[in-house]
Amino acid sequence: MTLLQIGPHAVQPPVVLAPMAGITNAPFRTLCREFSGGKGLFVSEMITTRALVERNEKTMQLIHFDETEKPRSIQLYGVDPDTVGKAARMIAEEDLADHIDLNFGCPVPKVTRKGGGSALPYKRNLLRSILREAVANAGALPVTMKMRKGIDDDHITYLDAGRIAAEEGITAIALHGRTAAQHYGGTADWDAIARLKEHVPEIPVLGNGDIWSADDAQRMMRETGCDGVVVGRGCLGRPWLFGDLVAAFEGTGTGGDASRGYAQPTLKEVAAVMLRHATLLGEWIGDEKRGVIDFRKHVAWYTKGFSIGSEMRRSLAVTSSLDELDALLAELDLDQPWPVGADGPRGRGSGRNRVVLPDGWLDDPYDCAGVDADAELDTSGG
Repeated sequence: MTLLQIGPHAVQPPVVLAPMAGITNAPFRTLCREFSGGKGLFVSEMITTRALVERNEKTMQLIHFDETEKPRSIQLYGVDPDTVGKAARMIAEEDLADHIDLNFGCPVPKVTRKGGGSALPYKRNLLRSILREAVANAGALPVTMKMRKGIDDDHITYLDAGRIAAEEGITAIALHGRTAAQHYGGTADWDAIARLKEHVPEIPVLGNGDIWSADDAQRMMRETGCDGVVVGRGCLGRPWLFGDLVAAFEGTGTGGDASRGYAQPTLKEVAAVMLRHATLLGEWIGDEKRGVIDFRKHVAWYTKGFSIGSEMRRSLAVTSSLDELDALLAELDLDQPWPVGADGPRGRGSGRNRVVLPDGWLDDPYDCAGVDADAELDTSGG
């Protein structure tokens, strides 16, 4: 089994949970770690550097780690080198995490129109400045980065960005094989992951995009030569996927598909995970009702493929208490086996879109002017 080395941290199997805003909070990370037996790397939700430096109350809650989380991994998103440096120094000096990841993959229009997210690597000098400040201020903590191929097919940046990252001391790079214009539509370009690995052989390269099963993860590594995989939408409503990944890479496993050792839970088993997920959210937030309300967005992902009816799906998606959720789940035909075809894509996909950018953004790939602090918005992406 391949060993992924992130600074002093050995990640085995070489599997990383992708940061997803509103998803990869402490409760969801706990579920994923439990299924994996604590193996792999589980990254926090995306944290804006300005909010962290200003010690925003919500942000400080988001960086809370369970005592069992080792290593503790935070993803930062920022557009100002000085602020990114201050955030990295704060994390290092206050022992807030053991690993820092930097996000340059967000394709959301309200971010790219300000020059942030996946638009930023087009400005090579700005990217270099941000990476330099992060590494210089992180002390002994390893700093990694996640990015996309580029803005669109006419403005591909990942090879230049990869070279800059290697030169500035970034420990590893994760590449989502899509452009910002693609959002999450179409098919991820795994060939780009292979090209990046060839381009920066001196540091680990992780692949991201269209990993819906453990077989996909292993196939990506075989076909691209990448050093590890980053799993995002594939684990929505499927935290047990990390158990599958461990089974695949270690050649072990119990239950489910006996020929592969992968989990194929019955609806009863899925319902138990749903209730635990909602319970953990309530405990983390400190309010049962708010926890159950936050859980609502997960219902469709967990129940995909099962025969439960549209009316019951709607009822499950408007619950406000654990008792209500438990009672509704008990009404289901819980003996249903894992549905055929339920292993496919999860989460929202979209086709090609025009990327909204600041005026004149594409005029000069080296000019750093024009990045607005408003680009630091609390949003998901990658």
